Parts: sequence; structure tokens; C-alpha cells
Amino acid sequence: DRRKKNEQLLLEIAAQDAKADPWRKLNDLLGSADGAKFRMIAQRTTLDVLLTHANHQLSHLASRYSLERISESLNLIIVDRDMGDERRSVHSLSGGESFLVSLALALGLASLTSNQLRIESLFIDEGFGSLDPDTLTTAMTALMQLESQGRKVGVISHVTEMTDAI
Repeated sequence: DRRKKNEQLLLEIAAQDAKADPWRKLNDLLGSADGAKFRMIAQRTTLDVLLTHANHQLSHLASRYSLERISESLNLIIVDRDMGDERRSVHSLSGGESFLVSLALALGLASLTSNQLRIESLFIDEGFGSLDPDTLTTAMTALMQLESQGRKVGVISHVTEMTDAI
């Protein structure tokens, strides 16, 4: 009699275990006591969308480069098209290149906003002093394009060429 009850209980346990299996898999993918796994997935997805917008902007500012997210992290690398799509650290960029990438990220972030919210103002504090003349011209062209789109751009700079161009 006990063996029959044990067999019946084992069948019930197996049935319950089968019902719990999808939840176990979901927990493995997303679950953690503090929500860190799900938060990381959401952050990586949002960063991927941001990079799509930033790379669109970067194609106008410095078409040589594009940004990618390192798999399973929130770290970025730069892809250098002029060097055979070499992937390298963003820390290897010069001051002017870093400025353009940062500007592309800022513009991408402005594009990331929802339909109900539109960021129409961009404020840039310095950074122009580190730019060579060609990069300064590229940055000024990008800022003028923003202005032509109806966005306001505030710039803080001591660079004479900037003042003259503005």
C-alpha cells in the first residue's frame, strides 16, 4: 500500500516539476533577488538603441568610426573602418575624435527620447579647444545642422574660431 502511495506521490511530484520548469527557466534568464539580471538586460537593450542613434549621428560627424557594445556588458568599443574594421578601446581615440564620439552620443541620447518628449536644446561646455581645425569645422557643421532642425545649441568656449563661426 505504501509503495503504491509513493509511486502516486512521485507521479504528482513529476507533474508539478514539469509545471515549474518554464518558471525555473525564466528565473535563470531574468531572475535575481535584487533584480540585477533584468536591470542589466534592460540597460543593454537601451544602450543598443542609443548606439543605433549615435552611430547615425557619427556617420555624419566622423564616418570613419562606429560604436559597438561589448557582448554581455555595458562597455563600448570603437570600430575603425579606415583600419579594416579594427575594433579597439574608446580610450585610444584622440581628443578631437573623443569629442566627436561624445557629441554623437549626446545627439543619439536626444534622439532616444519618446514621442511625447523632444529634447530641443543642447549645451556644450568646452572641449573645442582640443580640436584641430578640420575637426572643429566638422563639429561646427554638425551644430549648425542641429540649429537648422530647430534645436537650440548653447556653447561655452574660448576658441576664437568658434566665436567667429557663431
